[in-house]
Amino acid sequence: MPKNQAAPVRVVERVQTGVRIEKRLLKVLKALAEYHDLTVGDLLEGIVLHAFDGLCPFQEESLRRIRELKRIYHLDLDASASHRLIEANAKPARKARKPRK
Repeated sequence: MPKNQAAPVRVVERVQTGVRIEKRLLKVLKALAEYHDLTVGDLLEGIVLHAFDGLCPFQEESLRRIRELKRIYHLDLDASASHRLIEANAKPARKARKPRK
């Protein structure tokens, strides 16, 4: 689509959700949303839609801002931490017992 032609507006149905997310990551998302004058929900929708298409949702200026916000909020996580996070107060998983004979 040419840059001077706007994409059509799409009507969607949104739902409220209770998503648990790492505290510092949320701080960075909130600050980035504020910087771009968006809600956190709008920012997340944009990130996810870009990711689903295999695209980076941010240009270099936003990536610089994200690096700065990660430093400010002491966010030391990156993509390698994905699916490897556990709750600080999580109970260790129990080992399965062997059946008695």
